[in-house]
Amino acid sequence: MIREQNQLAKAPIKPITLKELAAMLELSQSTVSRIINGEATAHRIAEETQQRVLHAAALNGYVANTMARGLRQKRTYTIGVIVPEISEGYSTTVISGIEDELLKDGFFYFVVSHRHRADLLEGYPRMMLARSVEGIIAVDSPVNEDLPVPLVSISGHDRRQGAINIELDHDQAANLALSHLKSLGHKHIAFIKGQAFSSDTVLRWRAIEQAASDLHIEIDDRLVVQLQSPEPGPAPGQEMTRHLLQGGQPFTAIFAFNDVTAIGAISALREAGLRVPKDISVLGFDDIMAASMHHPPLTTIHQPLRSMGQVAASTLLSLIRNEIPHPQPEAITVYPRLVVRKSTGHFTPQAEPSQTADPPLPALRTSESGG
Repeated sequence: MIREQNQLAKAPIKPITLKELAAMLELSQSTVSRIINGEATAHRIAEETQQRVLHAAALNGYVANTMARGLRQKRTYTIGVIVPEISEGYSTTVISGIEDELLKDGFFYFVVSHRHRADLLEGYPRMMLARSVEGIIAVDSPVNEDLPVPLVSISGHDRRQGAINIELDHDQAANLALSHLKSLGHKHIAFIKGQAFSSDTVLRWRAIEQAASDLHIEIDDRLVVQLQSPEPGPAPGQEMTRHLLQGGQPFTAIFAFNDVTAIGAISALREAGLRVPKDISVLGFDDIMAASMHHPPLTTIHQPLRSMGQVAASTLLSLIRNEIPHPQPEAITVYPRLVVRKSTGHFTPQAEPSQTADPPLPALRTSESGG
């Protein structure tokens, strides 16, 4: 192993040959070739061996041979990924899963973000095709035209020929969330819906309405608001929570569309002198990395974002290789789980909203403390 590391540390002047690379790694040329050509999984080559070969190939300039392979086979080994935005949270976690899977198979990828601009949403698929991508992954981004290459859509919900959707079970997610709040004694729950442009908004809200009906939880329309701003980050959640507080209809819990919105909600509640969760419980959605590090740590519905990216990439590669039998599935479902942290707590009777015709807001406080 020491000899191998010393050899890897000395980058050659000219690209290494397959024979030389195999000798350096003490592997057969056929094993190295299968890994480089993206055939490792079919031949059941260990993950550790795959990573060792790919790492050595990159360090020693074998990438030039990989490019030559693509030219010989008239292939690009390139995937296009379309996302709404590149910011901390949903998209970046999904992209990390996509990257994991594509790198194992020797594929390259490039990412474009459209920021919900119609012209970019329309133009990006064409731009990717002009660059000879072999397939496209669309993350929470509608692709409305038929494509000559395979398409996998994450949270797309568009049932049409030629596309496979990777979807969360929103019915189960809504049931987990509302069952949790009900078990803590919350009856007056405020809801922050997603923006109209998000592909998950309508489906998730329908699931919430059904779960509320099944659990005998009344949804008060005065406690339902919808994110308006396309701005990433917690600011839209802050804005909508201030709107809820100003509306005069009391509530003891907030169920936010995503974790970033929930973090914004907590900030607005603190501005108003309210404590989380003692005065108001807050429940998020997604379980992004920041959720566990926030103060208080955020209770949330875990959406397996990284796994969704991995499944999307592996499904797309199978489509490219024509390994999925026809008729191909319209959707692949993944499942959520509830992660209980410290932003939700038991409802206390003294905080119960008044049942008078004009109930007061929860008492504002001049100081705050964590959950």
